[in-house]
Amino acid sequence: MRARKLRAGPALLVAVALGLAGGTAPAAAADYERLLNGTFSGGTLDPWWAGSGTTGHVTAGEFCTDVPGGTANGYDALAGQNGVPFEAGQQYTLTFDAHATTTQQISAVAGEAVSPYRQISRTDLTVTPSTQHFSVTFTSTLDFPAAGNGQLAFWFGGQAAANTVCLDNISLIGGVVPPGGLPPTSGIRVNQESYAPGLPKRATLISDSATAQTWTLKNSAGTAVAAGQTRPRGADAASGENVHEIDFSAYDTAGTGYTLSVGSETSFPFDISTAGPQKLRYDSLAFFYHQRSGIAIDAAYVGADYARPAGHVNVAPNQGDDNVPCRSDLNCGYTLDVRGGWYDAGDHGKYVVNGGIAAWELLDEYERAVRLGDASALGDGKLAIPERANGVPDILDEARWEVDFLLSMQVPDGQPKAGMVHHKIHDAEWTALPTRPEQDSQPRRLSAPSTAATLNMAAVAAQASRLWQTIDPTYSAKLLAAAEKAYAAAKANPNVLADPNDGTGGGTYSDNTVTDEFYWAAAELFATTGKSAYRTDVTGSALYRGKSFTTHGFDWASTGALGDITLALVPTDLPVADVAAIRTAITTTADSHLAQLATMGYPAPYRTADGTYEWGSNGLVANNGVVLALAYDFTKQDKYRDGAFAAMDYLLGRNPANYSYVSGHGDQPVRNVHHRFWAHQLDASLPTAPPGALSGGPNSGLQDPTAARLLAGCAPQRCFVDDIQAYSVNEVAINWNSALAWLSGWVAEKTSSTVDTTAPAAPGTPAVSAVTSGGATVTWPASADPESGVKGYDVVRVAGSTRTVLATVTGTTATLTGLAPSTAYTVVVVARNGAGLTSQDSPSAQFTTQPATPAGGCAVTYSANTWNGGFTAAVTVKNTGTTPWTSWKLGFTFPGSQKVTQGWSATWAQSGANVTAASLPWNGSLAPGQSASIGFNGSYTGTNTNPSAFAVDGKACG
Repeated sequence: MRARKLRAGPALLVAVALGLAGGTAPAAAADYERLLNGTFSGGTLDPWWAGSGTTGHVTAGEFCTDVPGGTANGYDALAGQNGVPFEAGQQYTLTFDAHATTTQQISAVAGEAVSPYRQISRTDLTVTPSTQHFSVTFTSTLDFPAAGNGQLAFWFGGQAAANTVCLDNISLIGGVVPPGGLPPTSGIRVNQESYAPGLPKRATLISDSATAQTWTLKNSAGTAVAAGQTRPRGADAASGENVHEIDFSAYDTAGTGYTLSVGSETSFPFDISTAGPQKLRYDSLAFFYHQRSGIAIDAAYVGADYARPAGHVNVAPNQGDDNVPCRSDLNCGYTLDVRGGWYDAGDHGKYVVNGGIAAWELLDEYERAVRLGDASALGDGKLAIPERANGVPDILDEARWEVDFLLSMQVPDGQPKAGMVHHKIHDAEWTALPTRPEQDSQPRRLSAPSTAATLNMAAVAAQASRLWQTIDPTYSAKLLAAAEKAYAAAKANPNVLADPNDGTGGGTYSDNTVTDEFYWAAAELFATTGKSAYRTDVTGSALYRGKSFTTHGFDWASTGALGDITLALVPTDLPVADVAAIRTAITTTADSHLAQLATMGYPAPYRTADGTYEWGSNGLVANNGVVLALAYDFTKQDKYRDGAFAAMDYLLGRNPANYSYVSGHGDQPVRNVHHRFWAHQLDASLPTAPPGALSGGPNSGLQDPTAARLLAGCAPQRCFVDDIQAYSVNEVAINWNSALAWLSGWVAEKTSSTVDTTAPAAPGTPAVSAVTSGGATVTWPASADPESGVKGYDVVRVAGSTRTVLATVTGTTATLTGLAPSTAYTVVVVARNGAGLTSQDSPSAQFTTQPATPAGGCAVTYSANTWNGGFTAAVTVKNTGTTPWTSWKLGFTFPGSQKVTQGWSATWAQSGANVTAASLPWNGSLAPGQSASIGFNGSYTGTNTNPSAFAVDGKACG
C-alpha cells in the first residue's frame, strides 16, 4: 500500500438564484452526517479546499482562510467541500463555529459545484473576532447523489480589506438515504467481457432464498438457450450478501450478447468467445505507452482523445527531468537526467521499487511465453507503439522504456554511495486534479538512494540482460554491468531504508525488510551469469526453495517470489530437487487459493489475516492469478487453469461491486479512475480511462475522503466506488497493470482463436551420454506438431508410479544436474506444444550415475542455457582426488559447430572444435573436494549438443 495525500482543486459555486431557507422536515428524516472532517482534529483540511486567491490552513484545530481584500463578490474568495449529497424535499441543518480577525459578512451556501451552479440555500451571516455558533436550516430543492456535484461553500469575498476567517465544528445533518454504497444494479454478477469456450462458466446470484432457483441463459435475440438450477451458498462474508452459484459450463456455443436471468433479475450482457481475452492482452499492455514520461503520446497509436505532448522534458511550464537535483535537505551535490520511464500511477511520480516489479512482470511474461508458451503473440508489430517495426518483440521495447529509467537513477561514480539507486523522483508538492503531464509546473526532486531501490534495479537489469543477449549484446552487457555494480553497492549498504515520512508530492513506498529484494536480485544475477557468488547468495538465503510464496501474494514490497519464479523457469545448475521444491511451493500456494475460492460467493484468490481488503487488492488478485497460471504450466492440471480464469472473472465483473474493474471491458467498466489526465469526470475536455486500465479495487481502509463518505460500513469486497476522487479504491498503477498484463496474456494464450486439440507426437528414443556422479546429458529425436508447434520438452524420471521432472528445455538436448551418485535412472521425454498439450512418453532410456568420487581425480559439470543461435555455458571443475592442485587446465571437444565468444573466470582458447580453459591466479589452487566455477557465452548453428568428455591437465575426468 502506498500512502497518498491528494487534494483536488475546487469547483466554484457561483450565485445564480437564492435558494429556500427553512422548510419542514418529513417525519422519516434521519440524522445522517453529510460532511467529512468537520472538526479538523487530525490537523488536515482534506477534503475541504480553499478557492483561488485564498490560502487555507489548520491553525489551533480550526480551518482558517486568509482572504484577500478588494474583491467584488462574495464568491470571489471562498472555501468549501465537494461531493456533498442532497435529496430534494429533505431538510438539512448546518451548524458551525466561526470567528474572524475583523468583523465581516460571510455566506453559507449549499448548491451545485459545476455549471449551471444552481443554489439550494444561501444564508448571509456576520462573523466577529469572538467565536459564535451558527445554525442554518433549509430544505433541498435539488437531488445530488453521494459523490455527485453537491457542494457546501462559505463565501468570504466582497470585502475591501484582507482578513482571516476561521471555521470549526462544521456539521450538516439531514436526508433519509444513508450516505454511500453502490448504485442498485442487477442481482446477477457475471464476467461482463466473455467466457471461454470449453472452460467453466459461472456467475453469482444475490438471493436470500435457501432453495435452488431456476436460471435461464438467453442469446442476443432474447431466446432461451439453456436453463438450470442455482446452488445456494448462503451468507458470504466478503460481500456481506446471501448468494447462489449459477453454473452454465455445459453450454458452449460461441456468441455475443448472452444474458442470465433469475426471476426479474437479468445480468449484464456477455460473450462466449475467444476475442475478448485477445483484445485485453494488448489493451493491458497499451496502458504502459499511455503512462510514458518524456515522450509525446502520438494519436497514431492511441487516437486523438488520448494523444498529448511529452511531459517533463523541460518545456515550460515543466521544470523538466533532465537535470533533477536531490531533495534540498539531502545536499547530494549532483543532478541526474532521469527523463523517460513510466508515470507510476495517477500522479506524475516515478518510483524505482514500483517500476521494478512492473518491468519485471512484462519481461517475465515474455520469458515465460518463450519457455512454456507462445511468444509470437508478443513479437514485433503486436503493440501500437513507436518501436513496433524495429525487429525487437514489442513487449521488450515497452519494458526497455522503464528499464532505461531505472538505470538512470543510479548514483554516479565518485559520489558517496556510488552504484546505489535513488528511491524515487517526483514533484516537490502534490499537484491538483486534473493536471496534464506537460502542464505540471512543480519542481522535480530526487529522494535519497535506498537498498530496496538498488536491488530492484539490479534484479531487473540482470533479467533484461539475459533477454537481450542475442537481440543486442552491447546493450545486454551494459545492463549486466549496471546490475552487478548495483548489487555490490547494496551489499555494501545493506540497510539503507526509504524514509517513511517522505510523502509530500509523491508516495513513500517505504519498506523495512529487504531480505526479499536481496534474494530476488541474487536469483536474477545467478540465472543470467551462473556465477558461484550469486549461487551462494541464492542457496544461502532463508527464502530459498520457495519460502516467499504465501496466500497473501507478492507485490512491490514482497519480491522474493519473483526470484523463485525465475529459478523455476530458467535452467541453471541448481539441484533438480531444489527446483522441484520451488515448483512445489507454487502449486501448494495455488492449492490454498483453490481451497479458498471454493468457499467464496465471488471467488477471488485474495486473503488477509483479518478478512479485510487492502489498497490495490485487485493487483494482488491478479498476481495470485499468476501463481495459479504457473501451477498449471508446471503440472497441466485443469484445476489451476480454472482458478486463474476465475480470478479474471472477478476482475471483469463477477464481484459484488458489479463493475468490470478493467476500463473499456464489459458493460459497466470503471471509467473515472484516479488520474490527472484521464479526468473526464472533472473536465469534460479530458478523456476517461482508456481500455485496459486496472482499478486498484476494494479497500476496507477507505483512506480518502470520498471513499470514507460513500462507503462507511462496507463489506470488504463492496468497498469500492468509481469516482476520480476516491484514490484509495480507484487509482491505477503500473504494478497492478503489469499483473493484469501477465495474467491476461496467459488467459489469451489459453483461449487462442485457433484451438489446437491435438497433442504433439511423442519424441524419439533418448540417448544418454556424459554420465557423471551427479549428472548426464540426454539427447532425443525431435517431436512434431503441425498445428501450434513444439515449444519445449520435459525430461522425466519414472520410478514406478512416481514421475519427477528432471529438466525442462526448448531444444532436444538436456543436461541433467543434481543427480544422486551410484543410482539407476529411467527417463522418458515428453513434448509440449503451443496450446499447452503434452505428448505421450518417448521410449525410455536407462543409465546409472558414477560413484561419488570419480576414478580420474577430477569431475566436471557442464550446463547450457540455449537460445536461437547462442548459449551461455556454466562449467564447474572439481578436484576429486587426494592431492591439492596449484593450477589446472580444462580441455574438451565440441561435438558440433559451437564457438566460444566470451569467457570468464579462466583463460579460454579454441582451436577448431577443441577448447581449453586455464585457471587464473585466484582460482588455480584447489584442495581435494574444492571446485571452481567458470563459464562462457557461445554461438552455434544446427544443434547445440553438450560435450561428452572432459579432461583436466590431460587426464580424463569421471
